Amino acid sequence: MPLDYRRFNGPEDSVSYKIYTKDYIKPYEERYNELLDENGLRKDGRALNEARSMCMFFARTDMVSQAKGSSYVEFKKTKVVCSVFDPREIPHQNEFSQLGQIFCEVKFAPFSCPRKRRPHAPDNEERALSVALRQALEPTVCRHLFPNYQIDVFIYILEHDGSCLAAAINAAGLALADAAVPMYDIITSCSLAVIGDKVFVDPTEAEEHVAKTSLEDSNINHGIVTMSFLSELKQISDFTQVGSMDVECITKAMEVLEVECEKLVPNFQRIMVMNVIHNFEQRKRLDDEAKEREEALNKKMEEWKQLMSAG
Repeated sequence: MPLDYRRFNGPEDSVSYKIYTKDYIKPYEERYNELLDENGLRKDGRALNEARSMCMFFARTDMVSQAKGSSYVEFKKTKVVCSVFDPREIPHQNEFSQLGQIFCEVKFAPFSCPRKRRPHAPDNEERALSVALRQALEPTVCRHLFPNYQIDVFIYILEHDGSCLAAAINAAGLALADAAVPMYDIITSCSLAVIGDKVFVDPTEAEEHVAKTSLEDSNINHGIVTMSFLSELKQISDFTQVGSMDVECITKAMEVLEVECEKLVPNFQRIMVMNVIHNFEQRKRLDDEAKEREEALNKKMEEWKQLMSAG
């Protein structure tokens, strides 16, 4: 599929007004202290170990009519649309490939990020997210069933408020299931941010921004961990870490993420079952309408035959 550089174009040299406010240049300690209130809760009212998938989650399939399969995933202010297209021959391929390939492209909307306006051309972050998405999906899809072919997966991030990679992987898993692509298991993903001794499950954009930065003279654990998990097979399809953490911190993070990924599976199963029921109802309705049109046409034909025989 060709890249679309003309959609949602905005001013090339525009900047956000927030860079001129006092909130944008706050020191690290002040931004860290603002993450939690006096009750130990986050700004959106969640506890540290509470993910948005339990209280602020919405997802559906059949979002894009032109695609073979599509999905829309919303984790409060993180909104992602995914489109999956039919397998096609690998372009510019000279040798036969025993395994099919997955082409992934992640694109931010220009208005999606709160800190800066995204350019219409792909940047380094979008390329890195595309590679991470492909690495997460390759162990999930049965690529040996379509050799020398590739499946195109397009992610469009409408709004970014943290955990965009995990949301993209979840949306891609739903879209692949909606497209009837053979997979070994349902893939789910979740992220967490580590800031010292505090672990923020399913972090927001502000929490990720603090987790990515740390004081120069400090050796505390800080960073973001994203893990993709196959719940039935109990296998990790992909693991991404940004920041500095010790082995004990990473081990605890993986245990927490495994539990959070398994919590998403019933939601995805319910969405896919509802999609199947909706398709059956739609097929039945179309069959009934076709029968009514056929009966009306046969009745009209009988009337014409009687008129022809009488004339």
